[in-house]
Amino acid sequence: MDLTLLPEVGVATIRLGMTANDAVGAARELGFVPSDADYGDAPGQVVCEHAASDSDITLGFTKGALTDIHIYRFRNEAADMRVTLDGLDIFRTPSEQLLERLEERGHRVEQNDDGVDTLPDLKVILSNESSFDYPSDEEGDPIYFDYALVTSIFFHGPRGD
Repeated sequence: MDLTLLPEVGVATIRLGMTANDAVGAARELGFVPSDADYGDAPGQVVCEHAASDSDITLGFTKGALTDIHIYRFRNEAADMRVTLDGLDIFRTPSEQLLERLEERGHRVEQNDDGVDTLPDLKVILSNESSFDYPSDEEGDPIYFDYALVTSIFFHGPRGD
């Protein structure tokens, strides 16, 4: 499965601005199932789980419209899942290399020491801080990002200057 991050648009067929029913329906078509089927008309968030990859997407709503999509890296390392941004696999490309490639492609990247990196012009946040046991380097630091946020809400990311 390929999930493409579409800044200010959505993820794959899940579009920012959708109603809860439409967004959950689009997530279901991708194989994600809401953990609570009784989410109501105007939920704050709906967590959707993908069993085969052991991954989650959290759909965030403001006033009944989808405003943010949180994607969590698969915990099944053999998962047939690619999550891409500008053609780059954000969960299988080492995070430092990914940020360099994104900058080479003209995207402004703001990094901080907490492992939360922002692409403010795209309204995308990438992070590699997790309580799950993901691949790490010899010093124990995570190799890959394990979280991505696509949002329609204007934000200021961490300042790198």
